[in-house]
Amino acid sequence: MNIRYLLLCMVLLTGCSQNDWRSASRASSGLAPDPATTPEAVLQVYGASAYGWRGWFAIHTWIAAKPANAERYTVYEVIGWRERRGLPVLRIEAVDSPDRYWFGAKPELLLDRRGAGVQELILAVDQAARDYPWKNEYRVFPGPNSNTFPAWVAQQVPDLELELPFRAIGSGWAD
Repeated sequence: MNIRYLLLCMVLLTGCSQNDWRSASRASSGLAPDPATTPEAVLQVYGASAYGWRGWFAIHTWIAAKPANAERYTVYEVIGWRERRGLPVLRIEAVDSPDRYWFGAKPELLLDRRGAGVQELILAVDQAARDYPWKNEYRVFPGPNSNTFPAWVAQQVPDLELELPFRAIGSGWAD
């Protein structure tokens, strides 16, 4: 047996398992400011390596918003498995920690807006999210997927000035 083939198999098998992601997926990564001590409006976009082998080349992205003086964040994201359960793939939900690990992968901050003018951006993002045309459709490739959603929101809200990285596969689907 070819040693390169054997090594590739080992990498594939270990790469599809991200250890115990269940315990880490509930933990905050520390990127989102605490609403209790942050009265200003906050709008953030996160990206984290996709689950399993897809994480080698793709990320999952989501948007988090906290209006001025709000006690919680609202997270906006598209999650494919929701479709199989008969749910809309677009999830809009109030949460305490919008910066949780994604299946064990620590998110990175792709956009961080705070303070003056952010309240208006949050309202525009919320409206764009609610108008998202593919809230019941999901395809890993080429889209619409979790990266199509924030890219589409960015098209509707150009003042957001969101530029997704190359690894946000599916972000160009709605162009």
